[in-house]
Amino acid sequence: MKNLKLIFICCVVSFVFYSCNQSSKKPVDATEAGGVESDSLTLEAMATYSNVCSSCHGSNILSFAGHRWKHGTERDSIFKSIKYGFEGTEMIAWESVLSDDQINNLTSYILKEIENVEKYGVKEEKLESDIVKTELLTIKLDTVVSGMVQPWGMVFLPSGDMLVTEQSGILYRVEKDGKKIPISGLPKSKYRGQGGLLDLELHPDFENNNWLYVSYSDYIIEGNDTLAGTALSRLKFANDRLTNEEKLFEGLPYSTAGSHFAGRIEFDKDGYLFLSVGDRRKENENPQFLTNYNGKVHRMMDDGKIPSDNPFVGQDSVMQTIYSYGHRNPQGMALNPATNQIWTHEHGPRGGDEVNIIEPGLNYGWPTISYGIEYDGTTFTNLTEKEGMEQPLLYWVPSIAPSGATFVSTDKYPGWEGDFLAGSLRFRYLNRCIVEGNKIIGEEPLFKGIGRVRNVRVGPDGYIYVAVEEPGIIFRLMPL
Repeated sequence: MKNLKLIFICCVVSFVFYSCNQSSKKPVDATEAGGVESDSLTLEAMATYSNVCSSCHGSNILSFAGHRWKHGTERDSIFKSIKYGFEGTEMIAWESVLSDDQINNLTSYILKEIENVEKYGVKEEKLESDIVKTELLTIKLDTVVSGMVQPWGMVFLPSGDMLVTEQSGILYRVEKDGKKIPISGLPKSKYRGQGGLLDLELHPDFENNNWLYVSYSDYIIEGNDTLAGTALSRLKFANDRLTNEEKLFEGLPYSTAGSHFAGRIEFDKDGYLFLSVGDRRKENENPQFLTNYNGKVHRMMDDGKIPSDNPFVGQDSVMQTIYSYGHRNPQGMALNPATNQIWTHEHGPRGGDEVNIIEPGLNYGWPTISYGIEYDGTTFTNLTEKEGMEQPLLYWVPSIAPSGATFVSTDKYPGWEGDFLAGSLRFRYLNRCIVEGNKIIGEEPLFKGIGRVRNVRVGPDGYIYVAVEEPGIIFRLMPL
């Protein structure tokens, strides 16, 4: 399958950056430098931030400084975070790339910007209005529920109420007036890094059997280590309780890594169950090998049994739920109702996020081919294509950090019908991919500044619902 490759180049630059080895440094306006005096050390720190930090944390240093700081804002805490990183997370160690002087300089720059956020009340870019004009439509953002933290998965019950997961391990039933009712009986999960309580999906015949499918980071304790992996269970949902748990899938081998769980769930029209599983930060061990479950998209019967027509059925030592392989961290998956095909998107490293159509037995290339580079700027492959490996429909450079996906399967948004929607965690918008057949022919970023878009679904009322971290709100998109 040779698909059209599109590059979406996002330019979100809020100040001028300079390279560290410039012979002459032109003065930078203080507003461009985030309010910091533009001496040579500041310019060097700006360049360092641009080169090594912005791909994950965004190019606006003030927005970055205004985030919640999990590991503290003291000089020593920030210095150690940069130098040593945090094992099992996306925060890698930079001690082999940056000198102590460079790290210290970068720390000073970040601390100054934290002061500016506190002093001047500088916050991340926000939407100026809850009414937004797009290329084709004018949309009002209607708040369905607020006061959440990390809403991750969401589904709609036949009653019209929503079930919403908080990554920290809480499941809510959200009533139409926004009231949140906690649900008991969840499987245990490990909330760390990208792990925790993840996605939800209803059985296609939920009204008769009450099966709810839940993905999460399962864990075991071995000695002093906590090992985790992507798991899938189904449970009976009734009277705000979950019972009769059946664990259908364990993404072995478990590991100490705290990221790349993926965990999106989808049913196709034939009733097959799909689950995306990330590579668990073991890119050289997992995604290209069929002897483990990680870095794959899996296909099962609704009870977890293996379909007889799965592509690797009958092959010795192969995990027979595998439907496709060579994936990094697919945090978006949706059924195209027009074709009954599963579409995914996945995080690249620094650049190289992808959209793919999932076909049985195909290899999607990670990490042998990629349009991305390592977070520290080094390359891990010189290949962007190779025989026997699929090309993406679309890739993003720089990364938008996509999460959540759906197709516009409603007539309430004229001109959007059949388009593929994906959230952007990094740039804080909803991305509309304009679809024609099995191609993406264009894009439109929507609602810039809305927050970290974690998920997007179409409700039974035909409206699009968007779950946003920071500020922890689920919006309904109301065309005007």
